Amino acid sequence: MTRAPALQDAFTFPVRVYWEDTDAGGIVFYVNYLKFFERARTEWLRTHGIGQRQLKDDVGGMFVVSDTQVRYLRPARLDDQLLVTVRVERFGSASLLLAQRVLAGGVEGAVLCEGQIRIGWVDAATLRPARIPPSLLEVLEQ
Repeated sequence: MTRAPALQDAFTFPVRVYWEDTDAGGIVFYVNYLKFFERARTEWLRTHGIGQRQLKDDVGGMFVVSDTQVRYLRPARLDDQLLVTVRVERFGSASLLLAQRVLAGGVEGAVLCEGQIRIGWVDAATLRPARIPPSLLEVLEQ
């Protein structure tokens, strides 16, 4: 059983598995782990006072997923309580590399799914890659 390392630098977000998250076998459908990752990233940004709509409207840019690498280790089932983590592995001038995990139960739970997600910054009007505003990077690095 794979256990998560210390989560001192990770943001955590609880998720409950609902009927809509499962497949005919009663386990979480694989693509829904990406949805759990997305929810956790959105809430992680909110803890920094950053709303995604606000970024688009006020700053003129937004984060988009540019790459994912996901490993599925154990299944989650209907009604399971999960914990989704977000930890920044690398800050770049135009993207962030994030490590994310889904744990069974709480911080001591088994790792069910883990991945690396690269989010890139794009101009909201053109969707062309751009540099992350330095003021935004400064907030996220704290």
